[in-house]
Amino acid sequence: MTEFEITVEELSQKDGDSFVTVDIRENNAYLYGHIPGSINIPSSELPSVDLPKGKQIIVYCRTGNISGEYAAMLREKGYDAYDLKGGYYAWLTGHIDDLDADTAKRIEDGLRKKFAKRLFTPFAKAIVQYDLLRPNDKVAVCISGGKDSMLMAKLFQELKRHDKFPFELVFLVMDPGYSRENREIIERNARLLDIPITVFETDIFENVFAIDKSPCYVCARMRRGSLYSKAKELGCNKIALGHHYDDVIETILMGMLYGAQIQTMMPKLKSSNFEGMELIRPMYLVREKDIIAWRNENKLQFIQCACKFTDTCSTCGNTGGKRQRVKELIRQLKQDDPQIEQNIFKSVENVNLSTVIAYKDKSGTKHTFTDDYDE
Repeated sequence: MTEFEITVEELSQKDGDSFVTVDIRENNAYLYGHIPGSINIPSSELPSVDLPKGKQIIVYCRTGNISGEYAAMLREKGYDAYDLKGGYYAWLTGHIDDLDADTAKRIEDGLRKKFAKRLFTPFAKAIVQYDLLRPNDKVAVCISGGKDSMLMAKLFQELKRHDKFPFELVFLVMDPGYSRENREIIERNARLLDIPITVFETDIFENVFAIDKSPCYVCARMRRGSLYSKAKELGCNKIALGHHYDDVIETILMGMLYGAQIQTMMPKLKSSNFEGMELIRPMYLVREKDIIAWRNENKLQFIQCACKFTDTCSTCGNTGGKRQRVKELIRQLKQDDPQIEQNIFKSVENVNLSTVIAYKDKSGTKHTFTDDYDE
């Protein structure tokens, strides 16, 4: 530890008026979770921002991997700047420990009462509407460690409590090479929420780290395949992912704006590589704002990106750039028309093939409107 490094314990003992805490991660990471009272100035913007010189400036990143150099840069400019040892994850680990043993019970009570209509009802509705769950299914509930998958696990537990028909659950966590901090936070949150996780390890992160072109895409494909493989080994016939309503509408617009195609994120898919396996998305009708409200109500903190290279990898550092732009576009459009989100969602339910120039059928064969125009 250097003289310009400060621990989370020392930070908690400081007078709140004597310092400013600066989170130098990207804005989407800051919005996902941050140290209370901190301000967000992404590292790329920090050199040009004026900060108060009458207070200590405490800089933090995700794990303390890069914040030290930015604290040093601020000291060269005359600021009384310090680096938070261990970064946001060090604070997060201590925060999880501060929550008491009754957290799981309170959360379960909330899902039955305060959040029943906003979370459990749309969860159950999607399962029925899209026929996602059948008697005697064995589902691998895939947990990444973020808010969406952790909530999905709790909703599945609540559904199981209703006992409408028999089905089995395995709460599956794949460790593709997490940093020690990531792994620890996932495991602590699982214990806190009373989710009995099954963890298995792969070396996916190491395999994709040297890939220059689309490493995040390759990583996602490899992780999906590993989840299918492990789930099948455990006797499961389905894997459940935590994508929600907002993911769906963002995907629709991203396909149009960046992929030149009309497509959506399907509520369920049969695996083409693993016979008898199916992917389901039971959070399909759950709104992200309600997930965030649930998280904040219960004072929970989850990891956003579990990639151990986030602090140093330029690709991961900009993860979700296109999605963030689309998310912001939807937010702006919604200000003028509150129905925008619902309209986007329903647009892929109301496709009229006689009004499109061309389309592909299930076999991939392309058909155009000129094929039978003269008939």
